[in-house]
Amino acid sequence: MKIIKIFTDGACSGNPGIGGWGVVMLENDSIKTINGYEDETTNNRMELKAAIEGIKNSLKDTEIILFTDSKYVKNGITEWIHNWKKSNWTTSKKEPVKNRDLWEEL
Repeated sequence: MKIIKIFTDGACSGNPGIGGWGVVMLENDSIKTINGYEDETTNNRMELKAAIEGIKNSLKDTEIILFTDSKYVKNGITEWIHNWKKSNWTTSKKEPVKNRDLWEEL
């Protein structure tokens, strides 16, 4: 199975405000970069969007190793999402999960 390393980042000026995301994908000696922006967004949405777009642009039947500096994305993927699904997308404080649309896409 092929292995692809995906490095992601997202940022926002103003939070909310204009924001962007970027991805660097490494597979063997091949490098691919993708990026995008939104006029009105948040830092967390851009971090999530980077992860989503990196995964979307990966080949099927590929092992993905995702690198992110976002604790929000890391904890969401590895810990929180399982409980959110069980609790109908509410947090431990019984509030709606922020950015649910992107979490479900991820």
